[in-house]
Amino acid sequence: MKKFFAAIIFSVGLMINFSAQAAADDPKVLADSAILVEASTGRIIWEKNSDTEREPASMTKMLTCVLALEKLDPLEETIMSQTAVNAEDNTLSWAANDAVSVRDMITAVMLVSENGGAISLAQTISGSTENFADLMNDKARAIGCKNSHFANPNGLPNPNHYSTAADMARIAVYCMKNADFRKIVETRRTSIHWIHPKEKWSELNNTNELLGKFKGANGIKTGWTKAAGGCLAACAKRGEIELIAIIMHSPDHDTRFDDAANLLNYGFERVRMVDGINKELTEKKVFVRGGKKATVRVAVNESLNFPLMAGEDSKLLKVTYDLPRVVDAGKGIERGKVLGEVVLRYDGKPVARLPLVAREDVAEGFSFGSLLVRIVAPLIS
Repeated sequence: MKKFFAAIIFSVGLMINFSAQAAADDPKVLADSAILVEASTGRIIWEKNSDTEREPASMTKMLTCVLALEKLDPLEETIMSQTAVNAEDNTLSWAANDAVSVRDMITAVMLVSENGGAISLAQTISGSTENFADLMNDKARAIGCKNSHFANPNGLPNPNHYSTAADMARIAVYCMKNADFRKIVETRRTSIHWIHPKEKWSELNNTNELLGKFKGANGIKTGWTKAAGGCLAACAKRGEIELIAIIMHSPDHDTRFDDAANLLNYGFERVRMVDGINKELTEKKVFVRGGKKATVRVAVNESLNFPLMAGEDSKLLKVTYDLPRVVDAGKGIERGKVLGEVVLRYDGKPVARLPLVAREDVAEGFSFGSLLVRIVAPLIS
């Protein structure tokens, strides 16, 4: 839970835009909604109607599959129910009780947008797609989504199933921090093999046409329904810069790829990464009340580089700390417990946050130092 909480602080706290758009030189984007963000921080580089609610189509499966990676053993079986077999627009030839590994099912869902496979994963995790939808919505809120509601695991049309480009970007940023997820979505072609029946297998070719064609493309997910139009979550990395583009309601099947390519090129031409928060410089000491030690060391777990746009000055980046001077030992402070935040500011405005965590254990108990802390705490808190 500590690692999960820290990850959520990171993912939610960094989706901040401080007017970094160059409206006079906008990229050519025909889709009705779109957004471009830097992948490690979620900083918005450019946006168009990014908070407008729209159907996300199969981009939904990003959330389904990251939940499967977090909740299931990749080698365990997921079995196709009759409901999953009967799903609309299944790509593969399924029969009821067919079984594949969770990893192979996730691969099928992400590469060829297998609708029944998404249902199978949902049922394996939660017993039903209705219960899984509740899990999806809880996860979306935890990630920081503000205008989304998910009613199914695959994105097929439903009046209660909607999101926004900004929320899809939040989900994509979160998903791409998962190494297993990244490995799957950058795969251009592969094969999956059934556990039952054993002789059955299928070759998969990724529906993401940017892979292998657009320099640095490494994900993520296509989407298409008549109601949603063309949708695409696209990611690409060049050098130390990684960008994510979200396209929603593109006018046709192919335009979404052109839109994403234009957005990504726009970003690569304008974004540079600079030192933001240096892990080695963040260590602090916090006084401990009621512990066997009088202080606990805290620091961030990793350094953070920050994206700046052309014309922005790295000298305007400053690091501040949101950290109490005194903490209670309670039932003990465990290494890794979040005790505060490092805040990166640009021109005084907060633009990124990282959790400050305990670097050591401090047991509950008595020490002369912590007794002194208890006495002087009212003066230093």
